[in-house]
Amino acid sequence: MDKKAIKTFAIQARRSLIESIKLKLENLGITKDGVAEKMSQSTNEIEYYGDKGLSITGQDIRRRRELVARLKGMAKQEEWSDALTDLIEEVAYTWFNRIIAIRFMEVNEYLPSGVRVLSSETKLKVPDILREAFEIEDDLGGYSVDEHEIIQKALDTEDPTDMDAAYVILFTKQANALNHYLPELFEKTDDFMQLLFTPSYSSGVIKDLVDDIKEDDFDVDKGGQVEIIGWLYQYYNIEPHDKVVNINGGPIKTNDIPAATQLFTTDWVVRYMVDNSLGRLYLEYFPDSPIKANLTYLLPGPIETRTDSFDLSKLKVLDDAMGSGHILVYAFDLLIQMYEEQGYGKRDATDAILAHNLYGLEIDKRAYQLAYFALMMKARQYNRRILSKPVRHNLHVFESTVDVPNEVFEKMNASKDTIGDLHTLVSIFKQAKLLGSIMHFEKKFDFDALFSAVNSLPDSTQLDLFGLQAAKNSLLGILKIAQVLQTHFDVVATNPPYLNRMNGDLKKYVKKYYKAYSGDLFSVFIWKNIEMTKQDGYSAYMTPFVWMFIKTYEGLRKSILDSKQISSLIQMEYSAFEEATVPINTFVLKNDMSADSTGTYLKLSDFKGGMEVQRRYVLKAVADPSVSYLYRTKQTNFEKIPGSPLCYWISDRVLKVFSLPKKINELGFSKKGLDTGENTKFYRLWFEVNSGC
Repeated sequence: MDKKAIKTFAIQARRSLIESIKLKLENLGITKDGVAEKMSQSTNEIEYYGDKGLSITGQDIRRRRELVARLKGMAKQEEWSDALTDLIEEVAYTWFNRIIAIRFMEVNEYLPSGVRVLSSETKLKVPDILREAFEIEDDLGGYSVDEHEIIQKALDTEDPTDMDAAYVILFTKQANALNHYLPELFEKTDDFMQLLFTPSYSSGVIKDLVDDIKEDDFDVDKGGQVEIIGWLYQYYNIEPHDKVVNINGGPIKTNDIPAATQLFTTDWVVRYMVDNSLGRLYLEYFPDSPIKANLTYLLPGPIETRTDSFDLSKLKVLDDAMGSGHILVYAFDLLIQMYEEQGYGKRDATDAILAHNLYGLEIDKRAYQLAYFALMMKARQYNRRILSKPVRHNLHVFESTVDVPNEVFEKMNASKDTIGDLHTLVSIFKQAKLLGSIMHFEKKFDFDALFSAVNSLPDSTQLDLFGLQAAKNSLLGILKIAQVLQTHFDVVATNPPYLNRMNGDLKKYVKKYYKAYSGDLFSVFIWKNIEMTKQDGYSAYMTPFVWMFIKTYEGLRKSILDSKQISSLIQMEYSAFEEATVPINTFVLKNDMSADSTGTYLKLSDFKGGMEVQRRYVLKAVADPSVSYLYRTKQTNFEKIPGSPLCYWISDRVLKVFSLPKKINELGFSKKGLDTGENTKFYRLWFEVNSGC
């Protein structure tokens, strides 16, 4: 995989999309200064805007009205210029996500029509969808008379202008048709999203993607799949990330938290996390399973045997900061192996994994869309029919709620206590985009009663004066996420957000509910996630390694050492992670504590050269546990050292020093610093020094 090419493409794609959207907005009379009125020569059928006097007709007039209404609604919550910037970013990433998704699907022959949209299978300059437009008309939902004429003219003349006009129709038709198969990524585009994007195969983002990124990087039979999606997302966000983290060192605004905190997790780290949590847990039930041979990054160490009953369909795995879904997708691969070993076919296993085993939460809609897409594509790899039916899954994106009208609650068939709980949840979720998965609830909710209350609202099919249907949908979304956050999981694995420059609201919340772990957002996630696991369950992380040593995280360390088990940990070389200027570790905790808990630790500090070098040394340790940088240490040893730093490499001899009944400064010895032994000979007063020396 050529990460340099991927980075260059993604950065330029974002710039190109944003510039083209800004230009279209200006042509519609929408700028940072506000919304212009239509020009005097406008009629009911045609409207003119902008300095160039450009016109819009038909459906585009309605779409512009929708666009203006959306912007004005956003401007009630923030400054106009910020609202405009946020909308431009939303439109840009929406089309970027869709273009990437279509490319992935056409390379792997997952498109329902079987015809490529962005490229030609025979390497022609014109995409196959243009040449086969009439053969796949039914797959694209049919054409109007006008659309039919435009497409036919393009095929007859092959004039570039005509071909471009036909391509806009066909691309949009394909995006809309995919709504049936992937509704949460390909929302219907018969709105302002369509007004602000004009696809072109001959220049711009689509052409650059086809020309500059190797097709094999998308091919699941040649090592493609989620990693290319993750890196594209990571690099697409690199400029907003750098802009946010470099702003005067001040606190990060709520809308900027995703850009500031999201980092794609390197593939081998994902595999280490899942192999040593989900994989290890399965081996505790089935120690002789042949799956063990496929756990490439399972670190050496004894595996306890469990004797309680095991039901794979009830095993739950959560990533509560899922980004583009890398961890969940690899967990999917491992779960498929488990289901097959338990006697399931791939098709039934795929349905079960999506419906029962995998859960994901995310504050960033663009990342959520890609995680959803990546998981659906992984499911499609094992079940060819998965996209031809409604699919139940457990991925959710946090959306900040507004007040729900009292009339909505009055129409519910529910007790006073249940209505009160709904009010409480609505209040908490007003800060959903700020808090995400660290939301704290003061009580355990009765979700059966809550869902029953919301579902007692009638579905509104007519004029909805009170916004009943929107409120019902919003409440159901809140309940689904809150239920996830109050569930205990067998495995919780994530690369949590790293953020110590919290804004006032977030800092206040963290201090109130997570004071002992408030040094950084990642440390809050460390504690919250291990608390969300079942007894004897596992939580896995990739985080900065400062929590292991410095005083800021002493409360976190002591809480872990007092009640949890450090199953394994890999401390990487200081600058190994090329994508961030933070020293990284990855580790697995077990929600269990035994007096003689012994963990496996790898110290890779001496091995420089980036994550690939780190990976090779991990594999060496897996193959040969006698390597000098592998340590097996009882975690009770850490408590012998003041501050409980995780100094897993120190010798027994040094530990004995810390085990002395009294510290040196408590023994009563007289203390004296450095001394010349002959002060009159060596000391000089200031005026005795030759200032000319």
